[in-house]
Amino acid sequence: MSGSTSYFRQEGSAPSALNVFLGCGYIALNLYQFYLLPIFLLPRGGIWGWSLVPLLLLTNPFWSLIHEAIHDLFHPSRTINGFFGRLLAILFGSPFRIVRMSHLLHHKLNRLPIEGTEYYDREKGTRSGAAPAYYFQIFLGLYLVEILSPLYFFLPRRFLQWIKNRYIRANTVSALLMDNWLRPEALREIRFDGFLTLLVFVLAFFCYGKMWWVLALALLGRGFLISFLDNIYHYETPVSDVFFAKNLRLPAPLGKLLLNFNLHGIHHVNPAIPWKHLPRAFAIQAGQFQGDYFAAARRQLHGPVAIQELPHARRNA
Repeated sequence: MSGSTSYFRQEGSAPSALNVFLGCGYIALNLYQFYLLPIFLLPRGGIWGWSLVPLLLLTNPFWSLIHEAIHDLFHPSRTINGFFGRLLAILFGSPFRIVRMSHLLHHKLNRLPIEGTEYYDREKGTRSGAAPAYYFQIFLGLYLVEILSPLYFFLPRRFLQWIKNRYIRANTVSALLMDNWLRPEALREIRFDGFLTLLVFVLAFFCYGKMWWVLALALLGRGFLISFLDNIYHYETPVSDVFFAKNLRLPAPLGKLLLNFNLHGIHHVNPAIPWKHLPRAFAIQAGQFQGDYFAAARRQLHGPVAIQELPHARRNA
């Protein structure tokens, strides 16, 4: 770890100019998808709808760039980092504060019993009983919760606090997140960004008119890719090892397109290293791959796993 940290300090910081360029590119692509395509091109022929396919394939790289802003690695200026993070998250479909805190808490609670996606306790339930919620989560549920969250936070704060106290168990991930999101300044930001998010998507569906289903299919595809590829780095990894995640082998061009997100294990150990430097950190630390990216994606189709059957992190004496 010390070698890669030293390298990071010597080589400097995030590729801020490139990140801004990519950020502007993804903003333009989303504006094309939401407004330019339905207003100017779809009226000329439905064939133009197929132009959304390559945009759909950029879903996870788009999230990777938001991920850099989440870790304050998009740009050294907090103002620029925050501006792009919030704007990109709005176009993604969820307020930045929600995805940011959810992800940062994931780093703190990674693979603890309260956080694992595929866990079930066979002393309290069965694999078949855990399967519906698990498959819903990895096929669409993760993204669906994120895009619907703004509606929830438009409720009065006192009512939200009552719901938390009444229905959310203490010391759970949801309770910890709600503690942050219900702070007055956080709630104001979520509501403002949530309003803009809803405005962006409502106007987009209005622009599509009778072709609304084209946008709906594109967003379903986005939801599937985000949800399905989110947990592949953690599936069947040791319980309670908060720093462990898989590094997954991916052809170099695809790895760069994904902003080296496939080197997720290196990122979890070194969350302050920008995406551009992850391959070098991987080499310095003599990193190893824990499988192939696409094989890992298929592997999670095996379904939920009893927590008793998974390896557990060794406790230091």
